[in-house]
Amino acid sequence: MLFNSYEFLFAFLPATLALYFLLGKRSATAAIGFLALASLFFYGWWNPRYLLLLCGSVMFNYLVGRRLAQNPARAKGDQAALWLGIAGNLAVLGAFKYAGFFALNANALAGLALPVPHIVLPLGISFFTFTQIAYLVDAYRKEVREYRFVHYGLFVTFFPHLLAGPVLHHAEVMPQFAHARSLRFDAENFAVGLTIFAIGLFKKVVLADGIAEFATPVFDAAGHGATLTFLAAWGGALSYTFQLYFDFSGYSDMAIGLARLFGIVFPANFNSPYKATSIIDFWRRWHMTLSRFLRDYLYIPLGGGHCHPLRRHANLMITMLLGGLWHGAGWTFVIWGGLHGLYLVVNHAWRAVHGRWPPTLPPALARVLAQLLTFVAVVVAWVFFRADSLAAAQAMLEGMAGMHGITKADPYYYGMPELKGLLLMFVIAWGLPNAQQLLHRYRPVIATYADEILAPGRLSWRPSAAWALLTSALLIAAAVNLTHVSEFLYYQF
Repeated sequence: MLFNSYEFLFAFLPATLALYFLLGKRSATAAIGFLALASLFFYGWWNPRYLLLLCGSVMFNYLVGRRLAQNPARAKGDQAALWLGIAGNLAVLGAFKYAGFFALNANALAGLALPVPHIVLPLGISFFTFTQIAYLVDAYRKEVREYRFVHYGLFVTFFPHLLAGPVLHHAEVMPQFAHARSLRFDAENFAVGLTIFAIGLFKKVVLADGIAEFATPVFDAAGHGATLTFLAAWGGALSYTFQLYFDFSGYSDMAIGLARLFGIVFPANFNSPYKATSIIDFWRRWHMTLSRFLRDYLYIPLGGGHCHPLRRHANLMITMLLGGLWHGAGWTFVIWGGLHGLYLVVNHAWRAVHGRWPPTLPPALARVLAQLLTFVAVVVAWVFFRADSLAAAQAMLEGMAGMHGITKADPYYYGMPELKGLLLMFVIAWGLPNAQQLLHRYRPVIATYADEILAPGRLSWRPSAAWALLTSALLIAAAVNLTHVSEFLYYQF
């Protein structure tokens, strides 16, 4: 079921909210159990067969996690249980997501004749797998104090985050369900949650889906071997850059808003990443819960930054290469991750040089140039992220480099409509505050990083008639544009 569908907006969501709060007046266990069952129904709406996979994953990880969390101190066999749990999760993820990729490459490199399975990727498998791996590690560290199965089941399956994140920590979310106020309807939570949801829905349906009509034909043409001019290639690359941003940040806003309707505060997942002044800054702003997961459960265990610079750079590359592979079973994703790993290595090296020989540019100009350079580097990497093949990515980059001319006489360049759309995206991404800045007075999110500062913008939301009208206008504009089913881009990961 999609957040941007009539059945979700006008049937599932209102019915689930009403029954949850009705049961919450009588029994917390009943309300939580109902919400877990409703979340399973939400997942099964897409393909009921994969409910068995999700339920089996939840049961397996619950049993392993309970074994790890029961003893106050680490007991004999805890480490073996942890590795068993991680291996089990990765085996399931590998079987469904990577079996075909590895079989194809083994056949090509070693001349084998392995069968290549064609498996429909279960929605959300990467997200609920990473969420549960984090849970097992936290249980091993004795940071988990929740042993009730129904609570654990809700932690994993809670529908706002189930399919595309944010990647949650158990300690962030489940204690909130223990508070009586989360079981009661609250007008402030409803107003805040509905506003954030409306912003996210508008981003997805109006902005992301609107700019997609310029991105998709260009990348499709590159995939079919077409020659692209400078304007067409850059138009397609920039259109996809903003499509992905408003699609996934829109999903994250909707997830945060939906959770708040139930009285639950999620961690921040986006903090205006295209305003970043470096790649390091970008990864503290883009898909923040994933970057936190990669940092805490991969980069730091590898040695992090507290080692020889060469080892630190190797750790960065390994982390980003695996992060790229997590997004998709293809060499384009590996190259995307490798590019960002290279960017991070260069960024850290530049910081070391910058400290010794600081530039003499005015601070404002230096900031603008840093933002522009970071943005261009990100756009180039997105070409590999979006392209269906290495050949398609090459065709896009050749066009962006001007190797086939700059003329407007190109069937894949739309002229003024595309230019106006891109200018609007630039203005929104750089000129307007994000949802967490707008609603900063009402704690819209949990700070993903301990030292993160979610600076408020000049605009500040408050429960007033004017903001209610604006929220209604966003919802109406989105509802009018719900003319076709449009999945979220991160569903494929």
